[in-house]
Amino acid sequence: MTFSSTGMGKEELFRKLEEFRAGDLNWQSGRAFGMVFNAGKDYMEVGREAFSMFLSQNGLDFTEFKSTLRFETELIAIGARHLGGDERTVGNFTSGGTESIMLAVKAARDFSRARRPEIREPEIILPITAHAAFHKAARYLNLRVVQVPVDPKTCRAEPDLMKAVITPNTIMLVGSAPSFSQGVIDPIARLGDLALKHGLLLHVDACMGGFLLPYYKRLGEPVPDFDFSVPGVTSISMDLHKYAYTPFGASLVLYRDKSLRKYQLFACAQWTGYAIVNNGIQSTKSCGPLAAAWAVLNYIGDDGYLEITRKKIEAVKKITAGIEAIDGLYMMARPEMCILAFTSDTINVFKIIEEMKGKGWYIQPAFAYGSSREHIHMTVNYMNTEHVDAFLADLSECVKLAEKAPPSELATLVRNEMAGVNPSDVTDDDLALLLGSGSDLPGEMSDVNEILNGFPPELRERLLIEYLNNLFVVPVRQS
Repeated sequence: MTFSSTGMGKEELFRKLEEFRAGDLNWQSGRAFGMVFNAGKDYMEVGREAFSMFLSQNGLDFTEFKSTLRFETELIAIGARHLGGDERTVGNFTSGGTESIMLAVKAARDFSRARRPEIREPEIILPITAHAAFHKAARYLNLRVVQVPVDPKTCRAEPDLMKAVITPNTIMLVGSAPSFSQGVIDPIARLGDLALKHGLLLHVDACMGGFLLPYYKRLGEPVPDFDFSVPGVTSISMDLHKYAYTPFGASLVLYRDKSLRKYQLFACAQWTGYAIVNNGIQSTKSCGPLAAAWAVLNYIGDDGYLEITRKKIEAVKKITAGIEAIDGLYMMARPEMCILAFTSDTINVFKIIEEMKGKGWYIQPAFAYGSSREHIHMTVNYMNTEHVDAFLADLSECVKLAEKAPPSELATLVRNEMAGVNPSDVTDDDLALLLGSGSDLPGEMSDVNEILNGFPPELRERLLIEYLNNLFVVPVRQS
């Protein structure tokens, strides 16, 4: 496949672009509970215009593009005040929660190298509910992950269990506010005590809740302390492109002071080009996301976010009550924010998701792991609040349809074929045979999800990597 040799006219070009997105998730409808965080067309337009205005300012060199420094420092000041920081609090703007988390873990690793050089195999302790980005950071940075079960009833981290696995190699503890999977807040104050007693760093993953939870607290919701007001918390990640509703590519990583943040930074003068200094993973980067985040925050304003939060609280309470009123469904945990996880002991949740998709709803599947069974995951956005009654009506109907659905013949066949097989004995050729020769996106996902759910997690990962490796290839057909 090649690009146009003579140049494509604008009309044809944008017609092609419309074709490309024809099959994309319709996130504008208010019927998508995840993937895109949408507060309405007006806010999107403000973010888009600011993004375009600063699209070509290059954040690589803040001495030449001084706007990048001003935007970033003002956003960090907002984040610090929002999360109980003070005049010592520092941080940086990143492309998303994963980058924020990776930088915090990198800072912890390099901090430990400088302060505790005797550690040869550094470890980070994670509840099983900690985001996958911590695993990604550990694999990239050559750290050992020590996973700990959570309370099976509340889904919160267990500080006593985390304490039991601390070793001389431990460098960091992790808690979530809230966890992405079940929407509950870990006992950060107790984790802070644990970190202080053992001289460890404590990172709070507030990518989902950091911006929103302070508004919950102001509206009288029971939000435990989770930020820099908690002694022992040394770093926090907070996304803006989630519940601050800024365009994608906007997150903050914050540190209690500069003594730790220093180890996040990168500089290189050991080559023949110009000396490079980066505050994040990227070097060349558009100032567009920075400008867009600043613009949307100031356009919506503090009072605007408070009102958005009020409506979401009402919607979440109504959705939770509605789910619990449907026979066969129950909540995984009592949600402490606008993240919900629910499941069933008797009905195939993947079939429910597929039936809901047929009615134009997007809700996410989650596989069983540890004490957490397979379930349905939802993040409630401002635009979802107008569709709660319709969602619950369709959910009730789809549960009945899923209850009547016959067992998956394909999932049963694969399960029987794989019964008793040691995952370590499964070769890449076996996985290729299981996947087949195609490289297309699947249509219905319920069978696929049921198959993956039945595999051990390590085998799920290998199968997904093989599939992804087949998917991103040169297209056979030109368009």
